[in-house]
Amino acid sequence: MDDAQLDQSLLFEVIENQLADRYPKETTETLMRLQLTGHSREEAIELMACALAPEMEAVIERKEAFNLSRYCQHLAMLPDTPWLN
Repeated sequence: MDDAQLDQSLLFEVIENQLADRYPKETTETLMRLQLTGHSREEAIELMACALAPEMEAVIERKEAFNLSRYCQHLAMLPDTPWLN
């Protein structure tokens, strides 16, 4: 398994944990919204990982605090991902 796969697996695991914990509530809301607009669960989780990735990078690489507000803003923009441009 290469680093990219490991990172993706970690992101998916964090999202699944957030869904199980129902925290933040925006995670569950985003999954439901994306599925209602035609995305499969797998596609929705992949999109949500795109919203989580910048926050995980900030925490792991730059030793910053997790920015819940920014993460929820990114979730609200999905399926658009302007922060990746």
